[in-house]
Amino acid sequence: MRTLLNMDMHTVVVGTSGVTASDVLAVARGGARIELSAEAVAALAAAREIVDALAAKPDPVYGVSTGFGALATRHISPELRAQLQRNIVRSHAAGMGPRVERELVRALMFLRLKTVCSGHTGVRPEVAQTMADVLNAGITPVVHEYGSLGCSGDLAPLSHCALALMGEGDAEGPDGVVRPAGELLAEHGIQPVELREKEGLALLNGTDGMLGMLVMALADLDTLYKSADVTAALSLEALLGTDKVLAPELHAIRPHPGQGASAANMSAVLQGSGLTGHHQDDAPRVQDAYSVRCAPQVAGAGRDTLAHARTVAERELAAAVDNPVVLPGVGTGGGRVESNGNFHGAPVAYVLDFLAIAAADLGSIAERRTDRLLDKNRSHGLPPFLADDAGVDSGLMIAQYTQAALVSEMKRLAVPASADSIPSSAMQEDHVSMGWSAARKLRTAVDNLTRIIAIELYAATRAVELREGLTPAPATRAVIEAVRAAGVQGPGPDRFLAPDLAAADAFVRGGDLVAAVEKVTGPLQ
Repeated sequence: MRTLLNMDMHTVVVGTSGVTASDVLAVARGGARIELSAEAVAALAAAREIVDALAAKPDPVYGVSTGFGALATRHISPELRAQLQRNIVRSHAAGMGPRVERELVRALMFLRLKTVCSGHTGVRPEVAQTMADVLNAGITPVVHEYGSLGCSGDLAPLSHCALALMGEGDAEGPDGVVRPAGELLAEHGIQPVELREKEGLALLNGTDGMLGMLVMALADLDTLYKSADVTAALSLEALLGTDKVLAPELHAIRPHPGQGASAANMSAVLQGSGLTGHHQDDAPRVQDAYSVRCAPQVAGAGRDTLAHARTVAERELAAAVDNPVVLPGVGTGGGRVESNGNFHGAPVAYVLDFLAIAAADLGSIAERRTDRLLDKNRSHGLPPFLADDAGVDSGLMIAQYTQAALVSEMKRLAVPASADSIPSSAMQEDHVSMGWSAARKLRTAVDNLTRIIAIELYAATRAVELREGLTPAPATRAVIEAVRAAGVQGPGPDRFLAPDLAAADAFVRGGDLVAAVEKVTGPLQ
């Protein structure tokens, strides 16, 4: 899910009205080239005229002729203003810890460019063009894990990016080698920017990192929720459960859209199964356990959470987040620069935390189904731990341990980051969102959820194959055939299990599980 593809696949044009999630993914993961629209260039020039006019006046204007944050009370004379803009970038590039992912840096740079091109930041057109040139050259500034409180923007991460535009700091070249940014710019014929009034601040003051991570998480979770519907269906089938609970009329009377979609997906996977609901004579069941019967309700609630988060992301993608912002004049009136609080990351932080909660619960219910498949007292005739010779073989016993450890971590990651706030900048910035932290832990949660679903897939496919003499659904047979072709082995004596689990993880992570099913069922919801 996190692979930077070949560069120059296609071109994304950035205008004044924002970008789409597809644009972000194309640039961050697909290496798409970027062009500035004529409309954006005109808006940049018009906003810059307003900033230049205000800079020429004796009245102090925040971000143009004053210091920053708690130092905003100092008026900066014209001869020091270029130094002021350089200094804010250098001093704010204070990140620590390991490097973050290349795709994230590309996403946050692209999203900052999106806001710059709105015409509300006062940045010159040539600075915006340099941002596009750096992305197009495949130059990725080194950005560190720690440094953002999610308020006044993702300051340290964006500062490291702005530092590279100035030809300072380190960056990764298109060959993956980290070198001084100035050398990389020179190799690609890119002139370092000389920042003027307001430009340094405008390059730092946005929620672009957390928004980029939200957009990518939404794309990953869309695949994972479909994958979870598939593995839930396979587990139901392997447990000889009933698919009657998936009837659309049952879900219509509790009309949550996500619930109905998940039930429809499971029903599509199970169409034509010879295992569901017909082989319970040895131990008649009136109804299946919650982890099986309520799978659409849990996954559906998560899907509806995704829909809410997607709405927030779309609003942010259309937004211009900066402080202060340039507002054009109306009629013959002149434009102005106004301070605001739009940089506060609360809207994004909340949904990032909400998604982590939903993902943790999806992982939890998947683990419960896996455990049921392995327990001979609850699996309705399957061998203990799906082992070949139980006692001599341990089967998938420890695979469930791994899954349980992942679920436990996901529960810890579900603790909201946005409920915390640590005052900064001498109490001027006395309430912060911690949205960057919410986004970072969600990325870990998405990784864990992928592994959890992969383990359920591994157990469920083995369990279905152990139901000898019974015919699984065509979609299930397609999954088993595809996953075996991907290097995930089927039932048999104990073997080194980690390679099988890694192959199952790659199968889910790359979207191959969903693709295998959709060849039979058509597109899942």
